[in-house]
Amino acid sequence: MLFNSIDFAIFLPLVFILYWFVTNKNLKLQNFLIVISSYLFYGWWDWRFLSLILFSTLVDYSVGLGLAKQENQKKRKLLLWTSILVNLGFLGFFKYYNFFLDNFVTAFSFFGKNIQSSSLNIILPVGISFYTFQTLSYSIDVYRKKLEPTRKFIAFAAFVSFFPQLVAGPI
Repeated sequence: MLFNSIDFAIFLPLVFILYWFVTNKNLKLQNFLIVISSYLFYGWWDWRFLSLILFSTLVDYSVGLGLAKQENQKKRKLLLWTSILVNLGFLGFFKYYNFFLDNFVTAFSFFGKNIQSSSLNIILPVGISFYTFQTLSYSIDVYRKKLEPTRKFIAFAAFVSFFPQLVAGPI
């Protein structure tokens, strides 16, 4: 759904009205509405990408809770590295897989080695850079004890997926 489409012109006022007038200023219900609306907005591009944002949300929510409970510095660092590797692994795969594969093949052909490779027809998920760095910054802040982790999954999911900022622009 593009910001300048008829779909969005209907979607935004509908979400706004539901948020302010129907949820009766119930924060839990408002956050739930934001998550549902954001996932609907995000899934409008391609529903298959919903699993990526959900997985990233689950990983960093769990890492945040784990960091809060853990006092052992090695285990805290392991939790942080879990977040970093999972998130940057997804980002790297979707953004750079074909780039690195092509350069790898070119480099070997320079030395006379002909490598057969098949690049993947990968579609870049909308907003992946934004929510990847947003969830990473959360985990890093919790690790550094600059931020207390939220125990409310829906509030965290709303923070990660908030649709007006999800596709705000390239990072």
